[in-house]
Amino acid sequence: MAPAKKRKRNEKRQHIAALILARGGSKGIRLKNIKMLAGVPLIGWVLRAALDSKQFNSVWVSTDHDEIEKVATTWGAQVHRRSPEVSKDSTCSLDAIQEFAKNHKEVDVVCNIQATSPCLHPSHLKEALELITKQGFESVFSVVRRHHFRWQEVNIGGFEVTKPLNLDPRKRPRRQDWAGELCENGSFYFTTRRLIEEGQIQGGKCAYYEMLPEYSVDIDVDIDWPVAEQRVLRFGYFGQDKLEVVRLLLCKISGCLTDGCFPISASGPEMVTVNEKDINGIRMLKQEEVDVILISSNEDLLPKGLAEKLSNMTDCQVIKLEKDIQGEVKAIMDSRKLDWKEVAYMGNDVQDVECLNLAGLSAVPTDAPVVALNAAKYSCHSAAGKGAVREFADHILLLKKKAKAQMEQNCIPGQMHSNCTEIPPVVEILN
Repeated sequence: MAPAKKRKRNEKRQHIAALILARGGSKGIRLKNIKMLAGVPLIGWVLRAALDSKQFNSVWVSTDHDEIEKVATTWGAQVHRRSPEVSKDSTCSLDAIQEFAKNHKEVDVVCNIQATSPCLHPSHLKEALELITKQGFESVFSVVRRHHFRWQEVNIGGFEVTKPLNLDPRKRPRRQDWAGELCENGSFYFTTRRLIEEGQIQGGKCAYYEMLPEYSVDIDVDIDWPVAEQRVLRFGYFGQDKLEVVRLLLCKISGCLTDGCFPISASGPEMVTVNEKDINGIRMLKQEEVDVILISSNEDLLPKGLAEKLSNMTDCQVIKLEKDIQGEVKAIMDSRKLDWKEVAYMGNDVQDVECLNLAGLSAVPTDAPVVALNAAKYSCHSAAGKGAVREFADHILLLKKKAKAQMEQNCIPGQMHSNCTEIPPVVEILN
């Protein structure tokens, strides 16, 4: 028994790497991989799922673009800077994966995750990987079951006609009588080094992992974007339960709650406008036990008396900060015994960047300067004073709801867990 135990201890543990291919020269949508989807860079959705799955020894983004590299590192990935030879329009995924494997000899299994699949969840990756680590498969790829009748266009005697491919038109089956077909959904591909070096992504002892249709989202062209955004808000993975503990929102008045404009006349006082939707958003947060503090700084040209009116209107504390915004915000947190992960911050300019970076959740209006947009974790579709605060409030409450549901269920619909009775993933050996 002792020699067997020793051999087991000395066995080389496989290095399993996640690899997201993110070339900068996308033709369908410019810089698609880092375009904001529901307030998160597209690539951020899959990076969050990969990292939170805790299944990978390393998580990589292969890119040729500086901005994509910056976003990738911000979201916790390592970067493989791909060569010009595998950065062309004609380059296939296998070429880029082979270059990565050649430069990273320590990697035994590569999981190529598509950046354009934002509804990927950690459990999808965990359960698919177990087919390799526990059942001995060499390649596993994700599929979705479709019930589509397919026809082929053929030319007969100079005329274009059609013929059925997967049905007999005289005996069209009902949906419930037909198992449908398995189609690659492009979400991920697990492959061993041996197969990659042989020029294969799918091969050897091969299996598929079935994902439910609601999680099978792919983005190729602009028209896919709004559909994907609605789908990801409902079925996307929003992270672990840390977002559920947001206790406090600090919101800038000028440039967030107001549009930052101050009409001035010779005969009358300065005026600002406040959007009723934003006020209602603040009230909604307070009803869900998220405290809200409205803040201003020395740089803000707020009319006198506005602070008191806003305080009465929103039932919120209004605080004026001096030059050290981060230090004063930290003092507010300390007085309430809060950590940064429990704080949401909404700002709009360079003086807010440090707080936007540190806060567990942060946002800026869509018309904020680039420096603030890059620092925020959520970029609103709405402009300052035109519903941006309400939008961020909705986002905070959605994340709290999602995180709470994920904690309670501890499973993904359509996957089999010990405390879940829904349909398990289907696994099949492909000949």
